[in-house]
Amino acid sequence: MRLAVARRNEALDAIRDNANSGILRIYSGTRPTDADTSLSGNTVLAELVLNATAFAAASGGVLTANAITQDASANASGTASFARLFQSDGTTVFGDLSVSASGGGGEIQFATTTFTAGVAVSISSFTITFPVGT
Repeated sequence: MRLAVARRNEALDAIRDNANSGILRIYSGTRPTDADTSLSGNTVLAELVLNATAFAAASGGVLTANAITQDASANASGTASFARLFQSDGTTVFGDLSVSASGGGGEIQFATTTFTAGVAVSISSFTITFPVGT
């Protein structure tokens, strides 16, 4: 199925409507098969809280995050391999997201994916694109 842009935007806006003040945890280790799979052997490197208005309305099948306050002190040292987005309760999972250094194509981009415990972590870009389909 190839979805119309308006339907893709509606699906993304459902995330937007529930992600306000959500929590974004950045992990090292192997990314699980899907967001329903429990984490195993992953380390939380950093945790960032989304804005009270987390995203602007979806446009063109893309959801773009509003400003996100940096994590002033990374939890642990390591290389970020993925992120998991939670609702504000910190337990209800939206999904897992790819990460990369700026310009690397990840849904979430940082200046570097190498984190150092105690050093600030900030996001340079965060977008979610709903695929057109096959």
